[in-house]
Amino acid sequence: MALVPYYRQLLPMLNLYKQRRVNIGDHIDFRSGRRIGDVVNATLELLEQCGGPDAYLNIKYMVPTYESCVYNR
Repeated sequence: MALVPYYRQLLPMLNLYKQRRVNIGDHIDFRSGRRIGDVVNATLELLEQCGGPDAYLNIKYMVPTYESCVYNR
């Protein structure tokens, strides 16, 4: 909850990198490590889980393509 006041500064930068995911179709990606889009998505999920009751609304406002990991289960 300590980062909630800083969401307006953090989330626009995460929004830029969220879409950096590569769809490779049926192929297998043999590179080790995670892509930046996957790391950003995991970070947004953690911010939502630890940010309190209004975290999802703040994230959705700044990152319109984000889908909740808490409410969609």
